[in-house]
Amino acid sequence: MVNASLPRSDHAKQTDNDAGPTLVLASSSPWRRELLQRLGLNFDCASPNIDESPASGEAPQELALRLARQKAEALAEQYPHHWIIGSDQVACLANGEPLDKPGTHSNAVSQLTRSSGQQVSFYTSLYLLDSSNGASQQHCEPFNVQFRSLSLAEIEAYLQREQPYQCAGAFMMEGLGITLFDSLQGQDPNALIGLPLIALNRMLINWHYNPLLQNARC
Repeated sequence: MVNASLPRSDHAKQTDNDAGPTLVLASSSPWRRELLQRLGLNFDCASPNIDESPASGEAPQELALRLARQKAEALAEQYPHHWIIGSDQVACLANGEPLDKPGTHSNAVSQLTRSSGQQVSFYTSLYLLDSSNGASQQHCEPFNVQFRSLSLAEIEAYLQREQPYQCAGAFMMEGLGITLFDSLQGQDPNALIGLPLIALNRMLINWHYNPLLQNARC
């Protein structure tokens, strides 16, 4: 777990009637949007245009944090008085081999075949940026998934039913993906879907913005 960039102290203390900041989710992911809606807050969504290629020798946690930061920063000019939420997820096998979004059926079969019987680690990052003053907070949430031994028939049946070709690791945790696992290890299962809500809630409270005290609802 990584925490850095402590928030500045110039955020005013919230009261029950405060309108609060305008939140922007720097993502086009419907899964992240659905997760953020669980906090009951009003927010906008915008898709950042960044290069997500890893740097040479970049560790999975470092890559996830950098991409979350770059996503938030990419929208700062467009949203100059907002709290921008960037997030990214990087997955890898125990040997460090990365597992990207498969994109195609054949790649998904290959990923799940390599994951079968193995532990896969997911690193889901958060970067909260106050674009009005440059204040930020960041966090990286680890989550380990132990895959059970999967037959090719099981892999094919799963992929035909959910087609998770745009999901890191080639599965959807919120769907039938749960049938692929022996066990899960982590503090926040939302992180595996794509957005660590416990950490995000903590960040907002750090800046005196408590989702439980808001009157506005989506």
